[in-house]
Amino acid sequence: MANQGLFSAAKSMKSVKLKFRIPYFTEWGQSLLLCGSEPTLGSWNVKKGLLLSPVHQDDQLIWTATISVPCQFSCGYRYYVVDDAKNVLRWEMGNERRLSIPHLLPEGHTLELHDLWQTGADALLFRSAFKDVIFCKNSTFNIDRPEAILHDELVQQESILVRFKICCPNVQEGTSVYVIGSSTKLGNWKVQDGLKLHYTGEYIWEAYCVIPRGDFPIRYKYCKYGKNGCFSLEVGSTRELSVNSSKSQSQYIFLSDGMLREMPWRGCGVAVPMFSVRSEDDIGVGEFLDLKLLVDWAVESGFHLVQLLPINDTSVHRMWWDSYPYSSLSVFALHPLYLRLQALSKNLPEDVKSEIRNAKERLDGKDVDYEATMATKLSIAKKVFMQEKDLILNSSSFHNFFSENEDWLKPYAAFCFLRDFFETSDHSQWGCFSNYSKDKLEKLVSKDALHYDTICFHYYNQFHLHLQLSEAAEYARAKGVVLKGDLPIGVDRNSVDTWVYPTLFRMNTSTGAPPDYFAKNGQNWGFPTYNWEEMSKDNYGWWRARLTQMGKYFTAYRIDHILGFFRIWELPDHAMTGLIGKFRPSIPLSQEELEREGIWDFDRLTRPYVRKEFLQENFGDSWILIAANFFKEYLDRYEFKEECNTEKKIAAKVHSCAEKSLLPESEDKIRCDLFDLLKNIVLIRDPEHDKSFYPRFNLEDTSSFRDLDDHSKNVLKRLYYDYYFHRQDKLWQQNALKTLPALLNSSDMLACGEDLGLIPACVHPVMQELGLIGLRIQRMPSEPDLEFGIPSQYSYMTVCAPSCHDCSTLRAWWEEDEERRHQFFKSVIGSDDLPPSQCVPDLAHLIIRQHIESPSMWAIFPLQWV
Repeated sequence: MANQGLFSAAKSMKSVKLKFRIPYFTEWGQSLLLCGSEPTLGSWNVKKGLLLSPVHQDDQLIWTATISVPCQFSCGYRYYVVDDAKNVLRWEMGNERRLSIPHLLPEGHTLELHDLWQTGADALLFRSAFKDVIFCKNSTFNIDRPEAILHDELVQQESILVRFKICCPNVQEGTSVYVIGSSTKLGNWKVQDGLKLHYTGEYIWEAYCVIPRGDFPIRYKYCKYGKNGCFSLEVGSTRELSVNSSKSQSQYIFLSDGMLREMPWRGCGVAVPMFSVRSEDDIGVGEFLDLKLLVDWAVESGFHLVQLLPINDTSVHRMWWDSYPYSSLSVFALHPLYLRLQALSKNLPEDVKSEIRNAKERLDGKDVDYEATMATKLSIAKKVFMQEKDLILNSSSFHNFFSENEDWLKPYAAFCFLRDFFETSDHSQWGCFSNYSKDKLEKLVSKDALHYDTICFHYYNQFHLHLQLSEAAEYARAKGVVLKGDLPIGVDRNSVDTWVYPTLFRMNTSTGAPPDYFAKNGQNWGFPTYNWEEMSKDNYGWWRARLTQMGKYFTAYRIDHILGFFRIWELPDHAMTGLIGKFRPSIPLSQEELEREGIWDFDRLTRPYVRKEFLQENFGDSWILIAANFFKEYLDRYEFKEECNTEKKIAAKVHSCAEKSLLPESEDKIRCDLFDLLKNIVLIRDPEHDKSFYPRFNLEDTSSFRDLDDHSKNVLKRLYYDYYFHRQDKLWQQNALKTLPALLNSSDMLACGEDLGLIPACVHPVMQELGLIGLRIQRMPSEPDLEFGIPSQYSYMTVCAPSCHDCSTLRAWWEEDEERRHQFFKSVIGSDDLPPSQCVPDLAHLIIRQHIESPSMWAIFPLQWV
């Protein structure tokens, strides 16, 4: 509510003017537009928003617009960059701006609003990691209103009323925020005589000051001042406010000066898989309640963050394969593996207590026995459930949990029942239940069904997992520790999500990553790719629901393979390796385009190029045997037979031959050599568009390419470089700006993107614009000309770490890669001496210190796990 004493003795008014002013540099063809909640500002329809006009002022480009508004006008608004057709190119981040005009502002007067563009970095401090955890204690200031300023002080237009406003989240108890400057009203640079600001909520500090015209231009800065006399002035250049000498100059200026410029907050954390957070109370594996002990350790050690690998249910196969945490059975359900059995009930029978004690002793090994631990936990949990099911299922807390989660909980429980009944998660094998429908679901989870107890057991497990993780999460918040989760890029193709939402996935494809230093044949993760066009129809509701669910427990999260939101490396579902893929979306090479360049023999370029000498080179004297089993002769070359013309077919055929002892060498070697021949192509024909083609990754490495004429080589090299490094940038930028904001706006968690690998040029600018924190691993630098990253040169908007779960630990890497160890010692340590064969403490200390002292917002250190 506005302070009604602010403009006393003013006449009643009909309208006032608002003048918006913001400095911002645009490119040619771009304009700044303001859109807001009221019809005057477009009612949040950007096409109807208010265009601003630019003017050069010194070294700035200032955008302004003036409108008339009624008294007591209030609105929310935001700035956008648009093209000539008012299509949105980018928008400012952070909370929407709020404006409420004091209703006693004199009629006909102009209120100038001096704004600054809100960047993604500005918005980060309003995310729950900071708001609810790091700076939680700083938000206990009493909300105050600025002192009243009498209108009489502005008579004869000899003074100007200025509202100073700054955002400052990191203010310790007993500390105040001041503005000091060149005017007497601002203390003539003396903090004791400066203007003290009032806390108005949401990290905002404000104060009003009537400044004589003769004092302008004023130079000023914001600062913090503690009771103990501790004084810290904001860094950077001095701020300045100028007014023109004309008496028509507005007497009312509201400054919104963005963030107080100070040394940015930085923190340290640890990363560890949930299954490795062990305690004396757990059974065979780390459990959610063990996180409380880890949080205590983090606090004692000075850490502010604990990062986990994904914790969703992965029990697709009901065997040890499911220990891989990135292949989720459900993106909503928590993993039963992390359940604390002792916390299920306060009245556990003695036989159950005894069984738990025996299980703890039996499963307390150095390694996690995944299958035995899962079987034991589910068996004991089932006994407790049968004893207490009526008590729990009829409780108000369970009913609240069920009503909030039934949209995913019912399908999950039904899926688990069908998986066990049919002994497979491949829902294509479930007969009439293969095609999901709500009617079928309701019959499956009906209270009248004979298997209703089995359905309820899955409800029961998820309820207790929710309670236990919530308890640990709340404990972390109270202790000032950020709990960071992990958002996997994919889901298992035999999952609840692909069963319930089949149209959201391209089930005939597989996701992966193109080749890099760590995987010369690329990676094939086996997950189906996403049908983004279908997902966009409800504004990415499935993704938004995922993030909302994660936000119940975490205050920060890692977006796995964030490049997948720009483009994904898509492979056919019959591929086993990750090389013969294409980016989706991407602009292919058309047949017409290739023909204009003199490329016309598409069968030659798209089919495996296999010559007799290749077979002889790969298989020696056994080449005739291999040729007879896998190939048919075609002119001067060989073609794979129909029954072995894909990687999966080859693998099956090789295995069959191995069982019959028909192979001259090991099964693995024969399979790999045949895979190499299958991938000896130059172009990949799009299976959905016959006249579209994609250059094979690293096509110059193939003998198929080397045997081409010089003209074809030159054309294909140029088109290859364009496809992978230039052609797609705008498309991928637009794709990310459609998908990522839906995620970021669906929760207030702090978002970090794993941006490792082949990084398109558009990625980092988009991440910076959206306020996404990147990842920097010293052994996997994002700069193409560096072998190792330089922590001292990392940007603030990053997480730095010496390693991550995708690569070996620091000590293991040091011992297993002698060549790069030598190079690291020379280029990073700066020594030509022979490096130690082990990562000795002094060396580990130096590397850790490099990361702690880097400018990155977070330094996160993976703990060794079992």
